[in-house]
Amino acid sequence: MSSSDRIELLIDPGTWDPMDEDMVSLDPIEFNSEEEPYKDRIDSYQRKTRLTEAVQIGTGKLNGIPVAIGVMDFQFIGGCMGSVVGEKITRLIEYATNQSLPLILVCASGGARMQE
Repeated sequence: MSSSDRIELLIDPGTWDPMDEDMVSLDPIEFNSEEEPYKDRIDSYQRKTRLTEAVQIGTGKLNGIPVAIGVMDFQFIGGCMGSVVGEKITRLIEYATNQSLPLILVCASGGARMQE
């Protein structure tokens, strides 16, 4: 199940408010493998999934209750965690804490991203 499908399933219609959608992974070490450059791989997954990263974060309502929610997407490089995924989850946790919101994290990760 994609992260968008999971959000649609969990969050009340019309209440989803995404956060930090513009955050994207960079390639600071210019990682290249035998397959393709890391930057090209990221670009390919962004086109394929229409996501900028392997997690979507935001707020919405679940049965009328305001919540902060992060949903990982296995379709984006196996949901693996790069620096942006970690940063987005951290920002979501801090936001939920500051706003006294319940926090939901739906994990679907293949682990850490070795390219970063």
